[in-house]
Amino acid sequence: MPLVNGGKIADDRFVKLAVDTPLPDSGDILVPAERFIAEADALLKRAGKVGVIWPNNRDIDELVPYLGKVAAVALVFPTFRDGRAYSQARLLRERYNYRGELRATGQILRDQFVFMLRAGFDSFEVKKQADAEAFMQTAKRYSVFYQPTGDGRITALHRRMQLRHSEGVGT
Repeated sequence: MPLVNGGKIADDRFVKLAVDTPLPDSGDILVPAERFIAEADALLKRAGKVGVIWPNNRDIDELVPYLGKVAAVALVFPTFRDGRAYSQARLLRERYNYRGELRATGQILRDQFVFMLRAGFDSFEVKKQADAEAFMQTAKRYSVFYQPTGDGRITALHRRMQLRHSEGVGT
């Protein structure tokens, strides 16, 4: 499955493990939420980065104590009509200040990509190579937004205010 990370098609450095898959000694892994919560101490002590696959019907507050220790959080879109992972992403970025990789996985469509970027996602698992290429182009297309959101970009208004301040206008 192609991965778009940072606006580029990238190799996925994480290996996905099921709940019952034996744990490798090293390497970066993504584990389901139920395994992560049950085995957090052992997972976080091993060599390699740990990420968690978090379903959108599970309370994000369970993950909060571990946010400084996990390298990636993969939020699941079980259907393209289910937007709960957008809310989870904004909470992670804006309320809990999570700065690790925030990955969208599941049923994600091209027309949702900009909204996902704005919610704070920075990597995307897509089904087709053509989608990965389209996502890459979309990430480059938009540079100014009016609404503040979880991606950390300044709004058009704040950009204008900074420009005026740097030019000494209105002071």
